[in-house]
Amino acid sequence: MSIRCMIIDDEPIACKGMEEYITEVEFLSIVNICDSAVKAYAFLHAEKVDLIFLDIEMPKLTGIEFLQSLKKAPAVIITTAYPDYALQGYELDVIDYLVKPVSFPRFLKAANKAKDFLTARNTPRENVLDKDHFFLKVDSKFEKIFYDEVLYFEALQNYVAIHLPGKKMISYITISYVESKLPEHLFMRVHKSYLVSLSKIQCIEGNTLIINDKQIPVSRNLKEKLKAEVVDKKLFKRQ
Repeated sequence: MSIRCMIIDDEPIACKGMEEYITEVEFLSIVNICDSAVKAYAFLHAEKVDLIFLDIEMPKLTGIEFLQSLKKAPAVIITTAYPDYALQGYELDVIDYLVKPVSFPRFLKAANKAKDFLTARNTPRENVLDKDHFFLKVDSKFEKIFYDEVLYFEALQNYVAIHLPGKKMISYITISYVESKLPEHLFMRVHKSYLVSLSKIQCIEGNTLIINDKQIPVSRNLKEKLKAEVVDKKLFKRQ
């Protein structure tokens, strides 16, 4: 797998360093370097880009504003001298957040994370009709988790909390990666930070759903889809 990378950064020295790191990794290839987010738009519309290494503090348009403006963004790894934007970045579903100066081992860890995510996203979901569980790395162990045990997944920056009845597990993985692997007829992403088991939903009211007494927000643009999947197909109503 070759991942087509783009660097968006207004610091020439930072661009050079990131370019050198990319050339050291066999599965990465660099296709463009832009010194502003504004200039990156045209290239993204014309060429295929799998992964962006994105700076935040840039003239005219910040990296965060650029990312918010994209309808369908490639995978993104933020590279910045400012750690204060980490929460905003993870809320926008970035793969990783690198604080400059970035060491090569830390860069490689982020690159491998991006590779895992893109591989999962580009692989058709498995036929899960004859499967009832998955494995997830939690600390140093691989935990077997049954689909019907899961209440919901919650994004915690670059970690995910898996909520089960009476128990919570933490795994170093992104919620987008989890979403790409789970069967669509059992689970649904209802918010940037929440992925829920459809069968465990007890109540839907307005922009909130309840699972096991936990109130979970529902994004406005997903409200109707959720209602169609959970309520409309099984709704008893007067004829």
